[in-house]
Amino acid sequence: MPKIAKLAARVVIGSLFVGHGTQKLQGWFGGPGIEGMTAAMEGMGMHPPRRNAYAAGISETAGGALLAAGLATPLASAILTGTMTVAIAKVHAGKGPWVTGGGWEYNAVLIAAVLAIAEDGPGSLSLDHLLGIERSGPVYGLLAAALGAAAAYGTLEAARAATPQSDPSGAGPRG
Repeated sequence: MPKIAKLAARVVIGSLFVGHGTQKLQGWFGGPGIEGMTAAMEGMGMHPPRRNAYAAGISETAGGALLAAGLATPLASAILTGTMTVAIAKVHAGKGPWVTGGGWEYNAVLIAAVLAIAEDGPGSLSLDHLLGIERSGPVYGLLAAALGAAAAYGTLEAARAATPQSDPSGAGPRG
């Protein structure tokens, strides 16, 4: 029997991620567009900022579309988990848990939701099921979590390594 609630969860969560990604990439839905996101990434110390702006926007858009369609669901969950983990680390971590204060609670809820979908599978109303490639179980939930965490760590470390260092003599940036 089809699980309508699982389909609804995938479509709502995935579609909102697509919207959030296109805010970054295209400026749709009142978003900053790529220029605004590039400036935001610069302010967060995510170097190189333009590359990171594109990476965030593409990850949210593609990951959300895959999740909504129920295609490559564990991978979609990993992509979105990694993106939200970077957002927590760079934007929300120092503000406490509550979203009312700019905190990380909403990002954590999204991570929990996409990982639950990865573990339980996308359901019979999905492209994974239709194509015969549906995967589910604790291993897939854990793999999605681990891959998302590894991607976030790699992204944060690459940004740190690419951050221009100031010369202690005051002569300006050095390589």
